[in-house]
Amino acid sequence: MVNKITVVGAGNVGATTAQRIAEKELARRVVMVDVAEGIPQGKALDQWQSAPIEGFDSRVIGTNGYDETAGSDVVVITAGIARKPGMSRDDLLNTNAGIVRQVSEQIRATSPEAIVIVVSNPLDVMCWVAKEVTGFPRERVIGMAGVLDTARYRAFLAEAMDVSVRDIQAMVLGGHGDTMVPLISYTSVSGIPVTQLLDREKLEAIVDRTRSGGAEIVKHLKTGSAYYAPSAGAVQMVEAIVKDQKRILPCAAWLEGEYGMKGHFLGVPCKLGRGGIGSVLEVELTADERGALERSAAAVLEPMQAIKL
Repeated sequence: MVNKITVVGAGNVGATTAQRIAEKELARRVVMVDVAEGIPQGKALDQWQSAPIEGFDSRVIGTNGYDETAGSDVVVITAGIARKPGMSRDDLLNTNAGIVRQVSEQIRATSPEAIVIVVSNPLDVMCWVAKEVTGFPRERVIGMAGVLDTARYRAFLAEAMDVSVRDIQAMVLGGHGDTMVPLISYTSVSGIPVTQLLDREKLEAIVDRTRSGGAEIVKHLKTGSAYYAPSAGAVQMVEAIVKDQKRILPCAAWLEGEYGMKGHFLGVPCKLGRGGIGSVLEVELTADERGALERSAAAVLEPMQAIKL
């Protein structure tokens, strides 16, 4: 347990993240901050009143300012808007970049030693904004995408084979979007290569469904997007850091030569512990996987050029 964890954004993702952090007692105080007056306060009070029932002592508070967040050990950024009708991709990029920039300025001023986990979309680019503005080292600015994408991939595989999700080992790398790279060569079920259990056509269909996993949920909801699985992914990363678990998880990390790339964020295997990213693991990829990872990196770099910091 650490002293304080802040969640920026009291929407569905942020509020659910705060609740999960409190229930796991990862911090003595969980602070939820949002610009909407009354929303973080009301949701935090509701969450705190669940503590006697769920049996946790982490104190949850809500605020519209950053004074209460000062000295946070970990900050999870979920703030941002969804794309609206008539809004171009560049409009969305710059709107959310502006939000993440303002948040990052506050984090830099009030919690200069914090580890930052970015959940806001477009994920890889927002990680870059947070790193640029805070000036934090790469070990302390991390994106939550690969954990979520891998969870979706594992869920679809479990469904297809009628097996427990616990027995599926898998990893999804690359950018958080249509170009993500599920690694079939590293996918197994209790050590059995998945290629021995599913034919290639079925596997490719699952890969395609994984890439559009978020869009599939949006299509059902019509007026919202996923938040149960994204919040679970963020909290898995928080727990690995707080408990110094040295978990190997796919995260968006700033590359400094790994996989022959540098100067941008991309989903890669990371060892997460108390200091954030302990190391980036370089694994051997097939020619197809490496080509897909390079295309994914190019898709991340393109929108970075549209950002006006």
